[in-house]
Amino acid sequence: MQPRNSRLNSSALRGAVDLAAVKAAGEAAQKAEQARAERARQAAAAEADGVAPQSAYQLVIDVTEETFETEVVQRSTEVPVVIDFWAEWCGPCKQLSPILEGLAEEYAGAFVLAKIDVDANQLIAQQFGIQGIPAVMAVVAGQLVPLFQGAESAANVRKVLDQLILVAEQRFGISGGAVAPAGEAAEAAGPQRPEDPALAAAHDALDAGDLGGAIQAYRNVLADQPGNTEAKLGLAQAELLKRVEGLDLQAVRAAAAADPKDVGTQLQAADLDLVGGHVEDAFGRLVDTVGRTFGEDRDTARLRLLELFEVIGPEDPRVVAARTALARVLF
Repeated sequence: MQPRNSRLNSSALRGAVDLAAVKAAGEAAQKAEQARAERARQAAAAEADGVAPQSAYQLVIDVTEETFETEVVQRSTEVPVVIDFWAEWCGPCKQLSPILEGLAEEYAGAFVLAKIDVDANQLIAQQFGIQGIPAVMAVVAGQLVPLFQGAESAANVRKVLDQLILVAEQRFGISGGAVAPAGEAAEAAGPQRPEDPALAAAHDALDAGDLGGAIQAYRNVLADQPGNTEAKLGLAQAELLKRVEGLDLQAVRAAAAADPKDVGTQLQAADLDLVGGHVEDAFGRLVDTVGRTFGEDRDTARLRLLELFEVIGPEDPRVVAARTALARVLF
């Protein structure tokens, strides 16, 4: 695996942060309901035939750059997809992979395990900001959910999976089970609700890399629909991508470490932490910054933290924990 280029750009970041999350989030609840109806139909048919229902797809799959969109992004609108980044030469990977594979069978369709060889799929590894393996992430409704890095015990992995499944159900209405392979459920589900043209224009701008246009388009949607959660998510992600565009990862981190009191540098480092999948590091950095600053600087750090909460989602356990930590330093 080649070293990562420390200079980030919006096209790579969209692969790591967006993953079509804005589009998928708006459709996820509807697709999940359709998938649940199909699972209920399958279960009823199986019960009538006197057999136990089976998962209609493989629980453990090998994913490549060519199959990533279908097997991970599209499938994640129906079931949480857990990604195991590994390599043949990695000793800890050989300890963790059997645990993940065993739990995939044990959970019987509550999630799908996608295995990605980082040597054979370097572009995916770079887009996800993989800095060490084994690394485990998840995609739910097209949205990246970093989980953990390094080998873990089965008990610890089970706790993480339980939390992931809960978040997938509560935030997106997505639960695993015997659903059709990626693409087939959408075909069987029938026509989807028409998308808001203004929201579609914002999504298209984001997909095209027109971050300024996407930001303005999402703001236009929110001006008419202040409670539109899909537009809020899109705006938060587009603004994050715009802020980190062209930043040098190593230079920013070095500057932040050299001067913890430089609020602007801490904000940049937190943005880069989040984009790289280090969600708790990003939150912790900003909570610490709020705790050591006063006046305008404190308010600036606090507001940036709230913006990053929007990117991850209010129900995410890491957001809940960071809100508690923020309250402690504020009060």
